[in-house]
Amino acid sequence: MSKNLSIILSTVLATCMALGVIVIRIKAAKKPTNLKKIILPPIFMSTGAFMYLVPEFRLTGSEVLEAIFIGMFFSLFLIKTSKFEIINNEIYLKRSKAFIFILLGLLVVRIIMKLYLSSSIDVSQLSGMFFLLAFSMIVPWRLAMYKSYTKMKNQLSSDSIIS
Repeated sequence: MSKNLSIILSTVLATCMALGVIVIRIKAAKKPTNLKKIILPPIFMSTGAFMYLVPEFRLTGSEVLEAIFIGMFFSLFLIKTSKFEIINNEIYLKRSKAFIFILLGLLVVRIIMKLYLSSSIDVSQLSGMFFLLAFSMIVPWRLAMYKSYTKMKNQLSSDSIIS
């Protein structure tokens, strides 16, 4: 497969995945959330790290650090737009129109970065970097959600004890 075709296919796949996340997020806001829904996505995503068993996907130390720091920076935008609310004694993820725009903005930034970096970094290594970037983005976001959710859950429990 040619380098350009690999870049195009991976970009299309990333776009589809981002749109899927948006759809899932919209649907999730209609149902109460729980710890499983917060914790499981990064656990499931972590299986993607098996790609590093293949030498072509392995990263240098500087590539690892770059991907982690950029992912953690991007996670700040997701953390800021992920809030919970209590409705009828159940915890819901608040809908945020900004979240959709932030996800789309992050997607555009990632695509631009991929197109720029693909001229100097092998496509396989670039895939490894973007996986690590995404994982470094989702873990802090989900940890922040976990903290916020448990705080709300404790508030809900203390309110029910008082009532």
